[in-house]
Amino acid sequence: MSRFKITTIILFSFVYISASCQEEQENKTEEPPKEQLPPVETRKPNTSYKPAFDGQTRISGVKTATPYEVKIIADGLSKPWGVTALPDGRLIITEKAGTLRIATTSGELSAPIIGFPGVDDRSQGGLLDVAPAPDFETSRILYFTFAEKTAQGSLTAVGKGKLAADEKQIESFQVIFRAIPYFDNSMHFGSRIVFDNKGDIFVSTGERSDMATRPKAQLLNNGYGKVIHITTNGNPVDGNPFINTPGALPEIYTYGHRNPQGLAIHPTTQELWLSEMGPRGGDEINLIKPGKNYGWATITYGIEYSGQTIGDGITQKEGMEQPVYYWDPVFSPSGMTFYSSDVISEWKNNLFIGGLNSKHIVRIVLKDNKVIGEERLLTDEDQRFRDIGEGKDGALYAITDEGRLYRIAKK
Repeated sequence: MSRFKITTIILFSFVYISASCQEEQENKTEEPPKEQLPPVETRKPNTSYKPAFDGQTRISGVKTATPYEVKIIADGLSKPWGVTALPDGRLIITEKAGTLRIATTSGELSAPIIGFPGVDDRSQGGLLDVAPAPDFETSRILYFTFAEKTAQGSLTAVGKGKLAADEKQIESFQVIFRAIPYFDNSMHFGSRIVFDNKGDIFVSTGERSDMATRPKAQLLNNGYGKVIHITTNGNPVDGNPFINTPGALPEIYTYGHRNPQGLAIHPTTQELWLSEMGPRGGDEINLIKPGKNYGWATITYGIEYSGQTIGDGITQKEGMEQPVYYWDPVFSPSGMTFYSSDVISEWKNNLFIGGLNSKHIVRIVLKDNKVIGEERLLTDEDQRFRDIGEGKDGALYAITDEGRLYRIAKK
């Protein structure tokens, strides 16, 4: 056999083995956890509704094997709502009344940063989420969602402004999108904001809770109960599903949502995921696809707080999407993030969601866009977890309504 053939065979074998090892490693992060436990939820459900498919609720429990530690690194934040990492590794945190804080990963807090218009911070309103522009290192631009306060009422708005060089204020703040119409209450604003891989923006909005506004989630002529897809100037993204639909807001990406307070993009697939609060039961995780109707308030796995059925009391209807996963009783999901780091390898591509009434963080293990495991974290802290984000250091950082900033990291 010639030297050329031997070299070719060796090279081909090396490439094949390397590809096989790489494929095995990629699949390894998505394999079901070895230790399958009973479902973490043991309470009686509010309804007798049956899931549409196996694994849609009360999936097997899992338990993290990697040793990790939980630390309260700061306390005394004023009703924080959103937390995300800046390119330099520090954390930026919104506070509901209309201020911003910067925190180091050791917990040192800046003074409150000002420069925002008046916000309706009653109940569920206020200065809400924050996301640094993709070019933040040079532009210093930050994007925000907030409950805009006017004489007409309030609505979910998106704004942007420049973090001053001295980091004491936001300069030249401007509103780039409003989820019309205005309505005078203080409930169900959504309202997370994330950038896609093209530098455009996804925003979630709520249907404002009132029985008069609830039906608007099913209509395309308003911004209630929607996922919005806009450019950094607030224009509809080219190719949006309803951009050529007469009477529809061209910014709409999906509709039929109730109060979606969680948005995150999968680090590998780049697909958009959403968590939203149901009524009494029926909290959901949804995989967001353009133009789809996610059902509220026609279908739901929840009931009214009074105990009455919602609408016709149905959970499925043609043309409406099923949640990937739901909880009954409620988990009360708020902000969420995918874990993309290799620091805790078993968490890779897992979804972490902050729970409010449930007072814990949930870890969701996914495979092929299905939930295959659920774990509850920080159950002993007795805190309402409002948001959770991944730091540049591979740790998770969570904020609570009670004003704490947590660091969850490998020991």
